[in-house]
Amino acid sequence: MHPFTQVSGRAAPFAAPNVDTDVIMPKQFLKGVDRKGLDRGVFHALRFDPSGRPNADFILNKDAWTGARFLVVGPNFGCGSSREHAVWGLSQLGIRALIGTSFAGIFNDNCQRNGVLTVTLPPSVVDDLVARVSRPDGNRLTIDLPAQTIRVEADGLAIPFAIEPLRKDALVRGLDAVSTTLQHADDIRGFEARHYAANPWFR
Repeated sequence: MHPFTQVSGRAAPFAAPNVDTDVIMPKQFLKGVDRKGLDRGVFHALRFDPSGRPNADFILNKDAWTGARFLVVGPNFGCGSSREHAVWGLSQLGIRALIGTSFAGIFNDNCQRNGVLTVTLPPSVVDDLVARVSRPDGNRLTIDLPAQTIRVEADGLAIPFAIEPLRKDALVRGLDAVSTTLQHADDIRGFEARHYAANPWFR
C-alpha cells in the first residue's frame, strides 16, 4: 500500500448524493480472478457510452479534470453493496482521496485498508470546495495528511480536517491490515510458543 503523506493534483467535483458501489464499480467487473483492469470499470456507465467510447460530458473525461487525484463527492458516497472492488478500481484509476460530508461505513473502511484517504467536512465547506474545483483554474489541491490540511493551490486557502489517529498512522505509513498485524509478529510467535508449551496436545 502506498503511504499517504503529501499529495498534490487535480480534484474533480462529483457531488451527486447516494452514489452506490454499483455506480462506482458495476457488477460485470466483479468476475475476474484478480484485481487487474478494474480502473476501466470505475463509473463505467458514466465514463463511456453504450459503444464503449468515452463520454465527453463526464467530468473525468474533460481535459481540465483528466488524471484527477481527488474527488469531491456528495453525501453517503459508497453506499450499497460492500464490494471492495469499488475501492480497488478507484485506486487503480489514480484516486488518492475522497472529500465529502459522509461515506458509507463499509466503503469507508475499505478505503482506509487500501490507501484511499476519506476526508469528512461540513456541508458548507464541501459545497464551497465543489464550487472551487468546478473551475479549471481552481481545481488543484494539496492534501497534507500529517498536517491534516487541504490547500487550494489557486489562492492558498487551507482547510483543516480531523481523522482518527490509528487511521492516519496506517495511511501515513502505508500499512494495510496484514502489515499492521505483522508489526506484532514477535509477540504473536511468543504467544504461540507459550501456548504450545502449555498445551502440547494442541498441535
